[in-house]
Amino acid sequence: MVIRYLPRSSSVRTAALAVAALVLLPTPAAAATEEPTPPKPGPAYSSALLDRPGVQVRPGAGAPAVPSDVSALSWVVADARSGEVLAAHDAHRQLPPASTLKSLFALTALPHLDAVARHRVTQSELAEVGDGSSLVGVEAGHSYTVADLWRGVFLSSGNDAVHVLANLNGGWQQTVRQMRAKARALGAKDTHVVSPDGYDAAGQVSSAYDLAVFGRAGLADPQFARYCSTSIAKFPNGNWSYPIQNTNRLLTGADGVARYPGLLGIKNGYTSNAGNTLISAAQRGGRTIVVSVMNPQVSGGYRVYEETRSLLDWGFQAAGHVRPVGSLIPESEKRGTAQGPAHAAELAAHATGTDGSDWTAILLVGAGSAALVAGAVVVIRRRSARAHRLSVRQ
Repeated sequence: MVIRYLPRSSSVRTAALAVAALVLLPTPAAAATEEPTPPKPGPAYSSALLDRPGVQVRPGAGAPAVPSDVSALSWVVADARSGEVLAAHDAHRQLPPASTLKSLFALTALPHLDAVARHRVTQSELAEVGDGSSLVGVEAGHSYTVADLWRGVFLSSGNDAVHVLANLNGGWQQTVRQMRAKARALGAKDTHVVSPDGYDAAGQVSSAYDLAVFGRAGLADPQFARYCSTSIAKFPNGNWSYPIQNTNRLLTGADGVARYPGLLGIKNGYTSNAGNTLISAAQRGGRTIVVSVMNPQVSGGYRVYEETRSLLDWGFQAAGHVRPVGSLIPESEKRGTAQGPAHAAELAAHATGTDGSDWTAILLVGAGSAALVAGAVVVIRRRSARAHRLSVRQ
């Protein structure tokens, strides 16, 4: 018989793996005597509420009335931290999003592009920019950092900057496919992307619900949050630069629109087909409210800001006084990922310390062994107590 010895570190890791996996396996005797865990209560709302037309709100004691002066075809008010939708109007109505779609473009492309990388723009990258597009002033032959181009997207809503960044991201159609996949991953099922810059295109739609989803996801990305909350920046033009200002007037207070306290920005948009659209978020007292508004019907170019202001005010006042009517969190994220024996195996596989020692693995073996011994003691005591009760009855 040939006996092969494993190296000490390998044997310890193997023991750690085995013990960690065993700890997570249920003990049959213990499982038979324990009360089953009651199921967790389901959410206090039904997602079907957001599928209904008209205003959806579930007021409780002390809840303020939803603003009656909001004329937008579709809007959503949500708590950004919990994802709970506090109120909505035609939340899933599919409408042209205009440049608010750039929020999804940023969510998609930001992770793939190095902010400090520099790129010299070619004429071909600007050839397909649509007539009448909003521009930041990107010029062929000039060199820009990726961060410069992102500021051009968020502040000036520059379609020229979007085209260059999409080219760096693998091309226009590749970016379209990635944006569609990103929308699905976020649970934004109302959105169909045709043009990443939000330029009017046949079949391109989104909804107030989806825009709120994009806004909430953007705030969780430090780069996105930093760009969307920037009021003023400099944009390079060869050997000099010029100032650019964020077109979200609730952020800058431009054109007679009062700044909103605690505003975090996000993205506004306008086309003749889409009307005015806006995703905004603000923070107050540790709470962040996100609001999306699509196409106010009352005339006035700045009406979208005032309707957003009313909904933000209502959101802060209503939080804690209304029951949610839905959630911005996709079902896959709500369910989460269960951690079972496979997770224990992963922990055990990484049990060796970074210095190459086995002390972490040894501690894991010790802790696992102690847990097994403790479990065995509990089982023996329960069996002894049961045998005693039976002998007393007889």
